[in-house]
Formats: sequence, structure tokens, C-alpha cells
Amino acid sequence: MKIATWNVERLKHQSSLNKIISVIEAVQADIIVLTETDERIKPNYRYSFHTPKLRDAPADYRMLGRYKDYAVADVHEATENRVSIYTNYPCVSQHKTYDKYTALCIELETEAGKLLVYGTIIGIIGNRDESFKQDLLQQVGDFERLSKWGDICVCGDFNCSFADNYYFTNFGRETLRESFMRNKIALLTGSRQECIDHIAISRNFIGAGDITVSEWNLDKSLSDHKGIVAEIKLNSDTRAKL
Repeated sequence: MKIATWNVERLKHQSSLNKIISVIEAVQADIIVLTETDERIKPNYRYSFHTPKLRDAPADYRMLGRYKDYAVADVHEATENRVSIYTNYPCVSQHKTYDKYTALCIELETEAGKLLVYGTIIGIIGNRDESFKQDLLQQVGDFERLSKWGDICVCGDFNCSFADNYYFTNFGRETLRESFMRNKIALLTGSRQECIDHIAISRNFIGAGDITVSEWNLDKSLSDHKGIVAEIKLNSDTRAKL
């Protein structure tokens, strides 16, 4: 099973749209979470799920922190949304998140059993703004609640590196580590250098399977983020095919 995530930087490189789609499809992930995304990015998957378009947000849904005077709808293109999940696994249910515009949780039926996939951006304007702590704590509350339903994969832009000083706050790093420890979640991508986009998954789901992590867009020519994928060798790995 392959699980991947990539922040596509609000499709700022729209002239490379076809290449971006080709790169996504070449990863051949069974589940991929795209963040800061756009409806024009349509990789070939059986199923897709999306947070609502930001242009459609109500006037009282505001930006956070230093941008709190702006309505979200006024600062985004009509095609933009924050999180999309593409997969070849069928969805059996969708779960509520604290902010439907920033986090999306679906429950999938996989060859290894049911898996909740929580796609997210933690801190939509970075980890230095005052709003980061509030957003992180609310999302950690989601992790705690949803983990009680079963195995979970938290995947997306965490705005936090774990292996170096690239981009992090002590509060963010420790809060996430403590939450994952409490909920028996393994951070599969935590040892990668200059990495703020992550894949974390319940230890019960992966068992003793081998994990291989790799990255793409290393030169950041298609986005200001690298893409990252974790391949999990399950005991009966009969991956869904594109």
C-alpha cells in the first residue's frame, strides 16, 4: 500500500498543470492527499473527496491571525480548496472535522481493513502566526476523537519538521509527538530532512510491515513543497490498481 501527500502551492505553477498531474499519477499511490490544491488538478483515481471551495465560504469565515480582517472567500481563486483526497479504495463513511475547510476525514475499506484518512493543513499561514497553536490544538482534538473509531492515517502539511531545524516550533513538534504517542500512531516520515509534509498512521494498521519512504519534486520546480510517499508492505499487500 502506498500513501502520499503533496502541497501543490495553490497551483501557482499552473503552466505546468499537465506535468503536475503526470507526476502525481506516476507515484501510483493508493491514497494521496493534496493540500493547497485546485479543482483543475484531476489525477486519474476512482474516488475523490474535497474540502469545500474557499470562494464559497460564508463572509463570516475569516482568515486567521494577522490576516483576520480578510474573509477567506476574498483571497482565494474560485477553483481553490485546501485539501483533496484521491484513492482507489471505496469510502464507507465521512467524519466531521473541526474545520471543514481545512481538514477532511474519510473512512476507507482497504485490503488491511478500515482506515480513517485525515487530510489536513495545520496552520494555514504557517507556524509563526498566533493562530497556529489554536489550529493545532483543535486538530489534535480531532485525532483524539477519531482514533477511538479505529485505525487512522493523519496526512498532509503539518508545517513542522521533526528531523532538523528546517521549519518548526517546539510547541508544534512536542504537541504532535505527544498526541501520536497517546494514540499509538507512528510518524512514518519524521526522519526526513527538510520535510514538513507528513504521513502518520496507527501502529496497529501497519503491524510489523516494512516501510519505505521516498520524495519527489526535490528541486521544488512544481511547488514550494516536496511530495512524499510511504510504501507499507502489509502481510497481504494486494494494492488497488490505477
